Amino acid sequence: MTDGAIDKPLEIVRKLRGVVHAFYLDDDILERMREEESKVRAAGDITVDNQGFTQALERDSVICIIKDPRFRPPPEPTVVLKSGEGETMGVEVFPWTSKEYMNREDVAWLSDAFVVFPHVEVRGGEHFVMPPVPFPELDGEAGCKDVISCSPAPTCDLMMRKYMGYDDDARLASILIAFNRD
Repeated sequence: MTDGAIDKPLEIVRKLRGVVHAFYLDDDILERMREEESKVRAAGDITVDNQGFTQALERDSVICIIKDPRFRPPPEPTVVLKSGEGETMGVEVFPWTSKEYMNREDVAWLSDAFVVFPHVEVRGGEHFVMPPVPFPELDGEAGCKDVISCSPAPTCDLMMRKYMGYDDDARLASILIAFNRD
């Protein structure tokens, strides 16, 4: 896939507020990311299942965007803590969803952006899931279908930014947008 100006999905993404750079990922860099993602562990050596990334690899095209803080927040949680049996043990919280959890006695705040549900039993271990997240700006646009987005692991995020010549700047982050073509 080229980065040509006539590529409509890339053109749409590049015009979004907060996008510093957008480009297609080739098979070589996707393979390097796959290797890195397979090594990711969270604090306490908890495994991370980046389902969004895994599903992105199954799509026809993958665009990487490097974004700054002006980019819109995700439409739904990007991180969920699950038990080995699939029960939700914790979830990412946004400023606009924090009211749901604020006065509840059945949650514990790990940070301003994550709550856990202590009443959920840890059966079969625990792992973080990074699900695929909708990307409405491309869904159904310019011949795009099955559109998802995901956050790469922090090490892959840094890899993407360095790949495009950006310094390790905490104000920047990368997101992957994957889709099939009609």
